[in-house]
Amino acid sequence: MKYLANSTTLEYDHDKCRGCGKCVEVCPHGVFLMHDKRAMISDRDLCMECGACVKNCEFGAITVNYGVGCASAIIRGFITGGEPSCGCADSAGGTAKTECC
Repeated sequence: MKYLANSTTLEYDHDKCRGCGKCVEVCPHGVFLMHDKRAMISDRDLCMECGACVKNCEFGAITVNYGVGCASAIIRGFITGGEPSCGCADSAGGTAKTECC
């Protein structure tokens, strides 16, 4: 699912990437993929800004203003009558480290 075109705050620094692949593992929308032993962005517009990639990048290669993408899940829950939550919060109220939305 794509959100608004050219509006994500996602930034990726290829030079800082060390090829661990954590971003590929945790991204719920497949924004990242591995190419030549480094991550790359497949489609920035797929980013829902959940922050899972940032929380798991030990090298500071990724930045995003995370949390804003969760609004979609909250609105979807409201419309469908489900729980109005994206499920990103951990027990301390922060963003989950390994999965989000």
